[in-house]
Amino acid sequence: VRLAGGPSRCAGRVEVQHEGRWGTVCDDDWDMLDAAVLCRELGCGTALSAPSGAWFGEGSGPIWLNGLRCQGTEERLAQCRHRGWRKHVCAHEEDASAVCSGDLVVRLAGGPGRCAGRVELWHQGRWGTVCDDDWGLPDGTVVCRELGCGAALEAPRGARFGPGTGPIWLDDVGCSGEEAALGQCRARPWGRNNCNHEEDASVVCTASPPGGPMVRLTGAEGRCAGRLEVFHEGLWGTVCDDMWGLPDAAVVCRELGCGAPLSAPGGALFGEGSGPIWLDNVRCRGNESALLQCPAAPWGVTDCQHREDAAVVCTGTRAEGPSARWERLRLSGGHGRCAGRVEVLHAGRWGTVCDDGWSLAAAAVVCRELGCGAALESPGRAQYGPGTGPIWLDEVNCTGTEPALRRCPAEPWGRHNCNHHEDASAVCQGGI
Repeated sequence: VRLAGGPSRCAGRVEVQHEGRWGTVCDDDWDMLDAAVLCRELGCGTALSAPSGAWFGEGSGPIWLNGLRCQGTEERLAQCRHRGWRKHVCAHEEDASAVCSGDLVVRLAGGPGRCAGRVELWHQGRWGTVCDDDWGLPDGTVVCRELGCGAALEAPRGARFGPGTGPIWLDDVGCSGEEAALGQCRARPWGRNNCNHEEDASVVCTASPPGGPMVRLTGAEGRCAGRLEVFHEGLWGTVCDDMWGLPDAAVVCRELGCGAPLSAPGGALFGEGSGPIWLDNVRCRGNESALLQCPAAPWGVTDCQHREDAAVVCTGTRAEGPSARWERLRLSGGHGRCAGRVEVLHAGRWGTVCDDGWSLAAAAVVCRELGCGAALESPGRAQYGPGTGPIWLDEVNCTGTEPALRRCPAEPWGRHNCNHHEDASAVCQGGI
């Protein structure tokens, strides 16, 4: 087993050797327990993050493993439960990754979490800081990527998180933003600077924005859609859907680096949350950079219940990190994005779904995944016209509770006995 494509041997795309060939691991069910076992096996310390969506680039060759279910106590990844060698319906855009603590040469100190704080580097056996001369977002972007902390929100100067101690290792850092590690960026020679610790550089990454609530989307497939939750006073809580709309969703999508908003569902579309309902009557203009900047009722003042939890569906982009799958499912041929012929993106091509076994339960999964409300109809026989290209799925048998269509039992990708006059469709509440 190895980690490839990252800044060190302890961070990168997960690759395993089987039958004499290196291959990747699909990110279905990939989580921190799996990453913990991998980091232990490699002698790389503890797991810091378990990114999905080919965070460190797409691999090549076979996809050996899928559906890993480690308990976290195993000594080797091969000891974990999985679906069998090469049994998957994945593409390399779903390659799993891991970031381990071992071999860590950069860290963020003095902040509210590991993804925001003063930049410190390990060099010659000592931790030291970076001077803020020429420090900017491209430099912060590299640090956030190296730590598996998402995108850079800010690159503060002037010892925002307090002055450090020890040597000031780097000065006049000039990253392009494309480097895999800060040590690859142009800078003065190590230890040469004209700074003091009041000029220590800092970074705030999307995984942990300080000075306000942390924001996340949960309950759905991917990080760019789901029930909206904010972190306040040490607790995750939800947002009430009173006055919730697309301008509010636009701010959340921007804050998370998830592109543009597709919808702003209310009514706990992605399930009811738990804990406090932190915000109510949120009224964003849509141009704010963070949800905290929007007018709202005071923290915790609400007349709502969790059945009114607000949600967001963003477009998401692979370039912005482990992101949602929303660009891999669409409804075509209808009057809007919430009604039409079901099409899925697989192996780089859009294709259709055969109506054999197609049901209202399957349509419900599609509507939920797209943030389009409840399913009203599940027409077959190419009601919205026959599609083109491959027929990717047949005999889809959803229960209606799955978070994504690809989680439903079906024939293997591309195996069917259909033609395009049997293309399946869905009509969602959001499409009327």
